[in-house]
Amino acid sequence: MVAVSLYTQLDSFLFIFPFAVESVNDPCCSYPCQHQSVCTTSDMISFQCDCTATGYYGVQCQLPYLSTRIKSWVKPAKSTSHYLLTHFKPLWWIVNNVTWLRRSMMQFVLKLRVGFVTEPSPYRGMGSYPSWQAYANDSMYVRTLPPVPLNCPTPMGVKGKPKLPDVDVLVEKFFKRKKFQPCPQRTSLLFPFFAQHFTHMFFKTDPVKGFPHQWGKQSVDLSNIYGQTLDREHELRSHIGGKMKTCFINGEEFPPRVNESDATMAKVDSVPKDYQFVHGHQGFGMMPTFLVWTTIWIREHNRVCDLIKNENPAWDDERIYQSALNHIYYFQLVYTGELIKIVIEDYVQHLSGFHYKLLYEPELVQEGHFSFHNQINAEFQLLYHWHPLMPDDVKFNNKTYLMKDLLFNPVPVVKSGMAQVIQDLSQQWAGKVAGGSTQGLSTLEVARLAIKDGRTMRMQSLNAYRERFGLKRLKSFEELTGEKQMASELKELYGDIDAMEYYVGIMLEKRRIPQLFGETLTEMGSPYSLKGLFANPINHPAWWKPSTFGGQKVMDVIKGTTLQNLICRTVEGCPRASFTVPSGAIYREEVAGVESDKTSEI
Repeated sequence: MVAVSLYTQLDSFLFIFPFAVESVNDPCCSYPCQHQSVCTTSDMISFQCDCTATGYYGVQCQLPYLSTRIKSWVKPAKSTSHYLLTHFKPLWWIVNNVTWLRRSMMQFVLKLRVGFVTEPSPYRGMGSYPSWQAYANDSMYVRTLPPVPLNCPTPMGVKGKPKLPDVDVLVEKFFKRKKFQPCPQRTSLLFPFFAQHFTHMFFKTDPVKGFPHQWGKQSVDLSNIYGQTLDREHELRSHIGGKMKTCFINGEEFPPRVNESDATMAKVDSVPKDYQFVHGHQGFGMMPTFLVWTTIWIREHNRVCDLIKNENPAWDDERIYQSALNHIYYFQLVYTGELIKIVIEDYVQHLSGFHYKLLYEPELVQEGHFSFHNQINAEFQLLYHWHPLMPDDVKFNNKTYLMKDLLFNPVPVVKSGMAQVIQDLSQQWAGKVAGGSTQGLSTLEVARLAIKDGRTMRMQSLNAYRERFGLKRLKSFEELTGEKQMASELKELYGDIDAMEYYVGIMLEKRRIPQLFGETLTEMGSPYSLKGLFANPINHPAWWKPSTFGGQKVMDVIKGTTLQNLICRTVEGCPRASFTVPSGAIYREEVAGVESDKTSEI
């Protein structure tokens, strides 16, 4: 570690000199330390760069070691990797159908992606340095980059204007959509509602304390199905054969209602009396699409209980329940099992746009030094605000409902029936996300809050995060947006591309074809997701074995699960279930001239 005086005569430090003599700002505000090295100051005059484990040396950690040079020569650029994976379809057909090639490719993908996530993170909440208290405090999200130093001339350090643009101006000019635009990746409505259900398992911002405080376990814990506490779990169980409580309406099985369980729900009085269902998550009464996925997983849980009982007739209720729980848990977001496998091979596959077919096999991370533990990064939580996917209205059984009509109203789902609902959601278009002016009026308040949260966290610039995840820094606003008008307006507001805010930047960035999002969001989201899913303990060799799940037959079900066969196992009639609209389908406006459904005001 080398201390650098700002008054030295060395040319390499002259760029900092004027800044130091004119103010008492933190010298680290100019981010003089390169390649993810750590900048510190002891006197607010000089700075030190800690180059440890960066692969670089020098006063500013600017000089690469030979090994670093070799790695950079061998490692393909992000743009090159993307091009290869989204072209040459015949080549990828071969890779996908040769087992060892497909496995080797997935190991390569994991090695490249997961390495960008530091776990345990040295930063948590508003902390700018490592501490034991921060590490042990799970009541806050961790963070990938430390906050911008407090004593800086601008919100992003030294770049940009002394004040960030007004939030309302940003939302009105760049987020609000004038007209619904269908997703160019042909994403169906089943996709965002699936995402909405499972992400609330681990994104649990404290509604009272606010961001970055959270009340979850920062992992895939199945609390959206089984509840956050053991008490709630018992309130949802039938205690017969390991099964969950359910009720029947019109011959279909649904979660229990409040009068059939001791578990409580938030704002339950807002829900029609005969449709007050109980979920693992207390807030899931808000949207009927939460009911869709809760119903599917509970039906699957109870089905698996019967399978386990047949395989192990001597097991009691508790042993059957725990085995079924492990089954769904593994399959609820760890890249196979049932949900994990669906998440990787259906959900993430759709996000990627790759010709290569992604693969979930726990064996891929069982060698080496993979950490089977996870932390949720604040940057990941903000990144997952995909509300532009939401439409202005949804159609169930040929009847159109505005989003406000569905709030606390599960009646359309129950009366339409699960088969019709799955079919309807698979045929309707989700919205376009990337490129700006894509957010519906019903969710603008969410975007407004996300911008404010990023500022509260003093998050570093978009370019800082691009560099952290191995992307080239953007040189202009036009490079960000891919056009001139919005780029010019953003430049007027921010002054410098290095002052562009993280959340605003990832949402306004031009789409990277053939994916849903821009380059930055995609390249950051993938490492966070893969790390979180594969880090689940169910993937550890001591856990990943037939005995954990109640026998080989149950494990075979996990390994063979797809989105479609999950629906076929749990919904009568086996309706088409897909994250894309049918091939050949053309988007047509069903409801025109709907200026606002006022959802954000409710």
